[in-house]
Amino acid sequence: MSIADNLLKYKNELDEVAVKLIAVSKYQEASAVLEAYNAGQRVFGENIVQELVEKQAQLPPDIEWHLIGHLQTNKVKYIAPFISLIQSVDSLKLLIEINKQAAKNKRVIDCLLQIYIADEDTKFGLGYDEAIDLLRSEEFTAMKNVRITGLMGIASNNALEKQTLDEFTELRVLFDGIKVSFFRKDDSFKELSMGMSGDYKLAIEAGSTMVRVGSNIFGKRKIKHWKEEV
Repeated sequence: MSIADNLLKYKNELDEVAVKLIAVSKYQEASAVLEAYNAGQRVFGENIVQELVEKQAQLPPDIEWHLIGHLQTNKVKYIAPFISLIQSVDSLKLLIEINKQAAKNKRVIDCLLQIYIADEDTKFGLGYDEAIDLLRSEEFTAMKNVRITGLMGIASNNALEKQTLDEFTELRVLFDGIKVSFFRKDDSFKELSMGMSGDYKLAIEAGSTMVRVGSNIFGKRKIKHWKEEV
């Protein structure tokens, strides 16, 4: 099946439940992204800053780019001029830098707090208490150039369905609690990004508002080793 056919399958399914599709284009050529764009997809997720910067320069300006991978503070400046959503905010230090770079670009950058929900050590993310402490901090309260629009989480790899659903459900409970405690009057706090190709149906069952799908749309990734410097 073509990229367009794969996209249509997901769009038809996700439109019925009002869930946004993030097409994960990591390691894909710009031509593949353009093919998806021409098929109607406008939201793409990237993990690597240098790869994102290169593609953004080559592709149509109305693409909504999401950074979904771990972000180092020294790389924020490269994406601050154009990024639509940073899904992977996993520390107050990173959020401070995003706020700083957004101010330099006279922007307000939307962000999701990445919450650690997996039962494994390889994932990034804030613990539940750390997320609450961040939102209560004076540093966050003073920020004018970032907007927290929700939470993101990645479930454990190769877990049983019950464990995966439990992890997603716990994140939804946290989302609801944070909404009531910190964003009760803020309509922009509405996104719960969870679910990928293998578990997106469980994520939707638990309340996900956006899912991240890559190889099931684009096919096998063409691994490329990107240099550290942009």
